[in-house]
Amino acid sequence: MDAVRFLGTAPGRLERVVGVLPAAGSLGCRSTLPLGRVRPYFVRSVPPPGGAGRRGVRVARPPCAAMGSDLFALDFDGVLCDSCGESSLSAVKAAKVRWPWVFEKVDSAMEEWIVEQMYTLRPVVETGYENLLLVRLLVEIQIPSVRKSSVADGLSIQEILENWLKLKPTLMDEWQEDRESLVDLFGRVRDDWIENDLSGWIAANRFYPGTADALKLSSSETYIVTTKQSRFAEALLKELAGIDFPSERIYGLGTGPKVQVLQQLQQMPQHQGLTLHFIEDRLATLKNVIKEPALDKWNLYLVTWGYNTQKEREEAQGISRIQLVDLPDFDKKLK
Repeated sequence: MDAVRFLGTAPGRLERVVGVLPAAGSLGCRSTLPLGRVRPYFVRSVPPPGGAGRRGVRVARPPCAAMGSDLFALDFDGVLCDSCGESSLSAVKAAKVRWPWVFEKVDSAMEEWIVEQMYTLRPVVETGYENLLLVRLLVEIQIPSVRKSSVADGLSIQEILENWLKLKPTLMDEWQEDRESLVDLFGRVRDDWIENDLSGWIAANRFYPGTADALKLSSSETYIVTTKQSRFAEALLKELAGIDFPSERIYGLGTGPKVQVLQQLQQMPQHQGLTLHFIEDRLATLKNVIKEPALDKWNLYLVTWGYNTQKEREEAQGISRIQLVDLPDFDKKLK
């Protein structure tokens, strides 16, 4: 922890000025401001009803699964919570620890530019550690003297969006990085930020309007299936949304691929006879579910307010298994 201890001791310039979160229905974390302009965060903290305070409202758990009831598996980032600002800031902090020499010529204006670009690039991120790779790649695009990859020269933001699945293994190989080390560092940086500046970490996130209330009021069997580390999802639910969500119902990073988690959920004895729903913001994840015949019983939904592109939403409209869900309809869906 000593290597990252300093990172969360006080709100830095980026924490104070990082850009505002996009409106529901826009592209992921898209930003339209030019370089150097930044906007204050708009944080919507949903207070728990009845003065529950920070301990939060305990999500109701149906005593038993009745025939005709519903089970919802919800993604977290991009469905319930917009964490793009926090993940981008954490990635910059972690990248400075991992590759300090890369950031020797990076000034505050370039850091702000990096965070702005991360808003646009967020749809390609499946697991948090990829944010570190994107941050370093953006630096290499801007500063030729620190380049160690063969792909940075002349690379555009659009090309990253279109080719990330090919770029990622190339970067990992040329930078001689391993996934587990980056995952561990990203988690430790977040832990340190939380320990030293909980309010600042919380303020870098928001729940999409209405999603927290919909989760609180749902009477269905509800689970969270996310690539985020479970402790961070649980902390945000409790501290920002006022929801004391059962930890055993959060399947986070390390619990297996989402298709595997969905198989586990549908096989549980208490879930037999339930109507199954999976709500996600990544089209690629839903397409992976479709490839598994064992998961044919799941109703699949792509949210229109999460980290996806207009092109992906248009593609989803042509896939019969997938339904698009708009934010105003989320509370009706999560009954």
